[in-house]
Amino acid sequence: MHKEKEEVLRVIDCDVHNQFRTGKDLFPYLEDTWKSQAVLRGGGLPYATPIGNKRKDANPPSGLPVGADPEYMIQHLIEPYNMDYALLCSDGIIAVSAFADADYAAALCRAYNDYQIAEWLSYSPKFKGFLCVATQDPLQAAKEIDRIGPHPDIVGVSIVGGSRMPYGQRFFHPIYEACQRNDLPLVIHPGAEGSGIFNPPTAVGYVSNYLEWHTCLPQTYMAHLVSFVCEGVFEKFPNFKLVLSEGGVSWLPPLLWRLDKNFKALRSSNPWLKRMPSEYVRDHIFMTTQPIEEPDNPKHLAMMFEMFDAENMLLFSSDYPHWDFDDPMKILKQLPVEKRKKILSENARTLFKLA
Repeated sequence: MHKEKEEVLRVIDCDVHNQFRTGKDLFPYLEDTWKSQAVLRGGGLPYATPIGNKRKDANPPSGLPVGADPEYMIQHLIEPYNMDYALLCSDGIIAVSAFADADYAAALCRAYNDYQIAEWLSYSPKFKGFLCVATQDPLQAAKEIDRIGPHPDIVGVSIVGGSRMPYGQRFFHPIYEACQRNDLPLVIHPGAEGSGIFNPPTAVGYVSNYLEWHTCLPQTYMAHLVSFVCEGVFEKFPNFKLVLSEGGVSWLPPLLWRLDKNFKALRSSNPWLKRMPSEYVRDHIFMTTQPIEEPDNPKHLAMMFEMFDAENMLLFSSDYPHWDFDDPMKILKQLPVEKRKKILSENARTLFKLA
C-alpha cells in the first residue's frame, strides 16, 4: 500500500542565537566615549551549565565561534529545516540590563543594534532581528526603539527576564509605549537572572547550580505576567503584544485559574481592569515552544494544550545553537496539521508581520 508523503511545513524560528566572533565585534559601532569600557561583560553570569550551552555539531568549518557564522547558520539550520525566517536574539548582549552603569548598558545596546543590522540582517533576507534595549533607563530604551524600530528587518524588541522589579510597574511603561508606537512586540528572554543588579533568580533567593536555576526560570515569567496584567499595561497600551520566550508553557493554565479566581474577590485593588485577567493574556501574550514540556505520556501534553489557546498563542522556537535545541520536524507531531502550521509559522508570520 502506497504511503502518502507527509506535507513539508514552513517554519519561522522565533529564538535563534547569533554570537559575536570576538569580544571586539562592537568596537566599530560603539561611540568613542565608551570604547575604553568596551570589553563585553556578558560572560559573568552566576550560573553555568556543566555540559556547555552549545550543540557539539554546530561548530562552523570557518573556525568562527558557534553561532557566529551567518553562512553556516543558513546551511546548518535554515535550509535543512525549511525555514522562512530565523529571528535573531544575541547571547552576547543579553546581560546588559544587569549592569550598574545604565549609560554604558544603553551604549552597548546601540552598538549591538547597528552591528546586527550591518552584519547579520543585511547578510540574508532570511534573518530578521530583535533590537535590544537596556531596562535601567526606560526613557533611553524608548529613544532607541524609536531610532531602530522603523528598520524593515527589525521585528521586535528584546529584554531579559532578570529585573529589580516586576515588569508591569509604571517605571517600565515608556518601553511599552514605544513598542506600541512602533508596532513591535516585546520579547522577554531568560539568561541573566540573579546576576549584577538583578534580584535573586527565585522567590526564595539564590540557588546553588545551573540545574536549579534553569528549572526555576518559569517563576520569573509568572511574576512578570501577573504584573503586566494587574498593573493595567494592556489597558493602557491596547495594541501592545508580549512574547515570553524560553520559559515553558505548562504553568500558564493553573496560574490563570488562580489569578481569575482571586480577581473575582479582589478586583477593587485593580479598578482599571475591565476584563478577566485570562482574557488579557489570551489577547496580548504569546509563548515560544522551546523548551516544551515533554511528559512520558504524550496525551498529557495534548490535554495541557486544550487548557489554553495554545494553537493561537504558541510560536515555534528551536533555541539554536544551544544544547536543548528543538527540531521542528519532530516536536508536536501529535497535533493536527492545521494546528502545527499555526505554531510552526503562521502565528509568528501574523505577529511579526512577515511575508
